[in-house]
Amino acid sequence: MHVRTVPTAFHARVIAARLGAEGIVTDLRGNVGGPYPFGDVSVWVPEDDVDEASELLLADEVEAAFCPHPDDEEPSPSTRAVVFGLSRRRLLAAVGLVFIVCATLAAHVAIV
Repeated sequence: MHVRTVPTAFHARVIAARLGAEGIVTDLRGNVGGPYPFGDVSVWVPEDDVDEASELLLADEVEAAFCPHPDDEEPSPSTRAVVFGLSRRRLLAAVGLVFIVCATLAAHVAIV
């Protein structure tokens, strides 16, 4: 019986792998193979496994809804502003650049 239709073969294979990990055999129908892997793919399971497959997929969707999105996370310490709105990495790069410029000027003055 049909449990889900997804827009790509990759997504269908992910679902098939998830259900297969629980011992549920799947059948993918639609644009699964071929040179152009675009188009809807339907995931089918045996009639005896429909309820279990639907529960697993629903549980995965609910769990994913509570996982933080990478864009919602706090910035890492290396990207957090430290001084003058610069992160540690950019501040270190700026200090290094100033050091190189000062060393070049000092060498130029010593030569003249």
